[in-house]
Amino acid sequence: MTDQEGQPGCLACDLSSGAVHLPGGRVHETRSWVVEHCVGPLEVGTLLVKPFRHVLHVADLTAGESAELGPLLQRVTAAVEEVVRPEQVYTCLWSHSGGVPGHIHFVVQPATRELMDRFNAYGPALQVAMFTEGERPGEAAVAAVCDRYRAVLDAC
Repeated sequence: MTDQEGQPGCLACDLSSGAVHLPGGRVHETRSWVVEHCVGPLEVGTLLVKPFRHVLHVADLTAGESAELGPLLQRVTAAVEEVVRPEQVYTCLWSHSGGVPGHIHFVVQPATRELMDRFNAYGPALQVAMFTEGERPGEAAVAAVCDRYRAVLDAC
């Protein structure tokens, strides 16, 4: 992790720092950003791209953080396409916790035909349906896909 301090009680900061167990471990990092597997119910293969620094708004990113973001999101999305082979990869910003701004993170979610058929939904409705069901992926499956992602991202 960079020399930036995390925010006490922030799950995103606690996962990055190791204060809270992160299934699959850290997948990739740059100077300012970390890539981790999602700990929520968005299916195996869903990654998060978040700044190491506790940031609540995209407008508050530094010039360096901003410069890294676009290329990193492109690389992570390409890795998801290569490893999972989904019909589409959703990339969206989430930044609320309990209805108030929280540590920003970009969700990079593979949307497979199987997943859309299972929930009879796509886009935001698919994510809502998955959260409503609340099923979290198993730790062994998360670890396996994270190993595959690391191999792809380390080769870039």
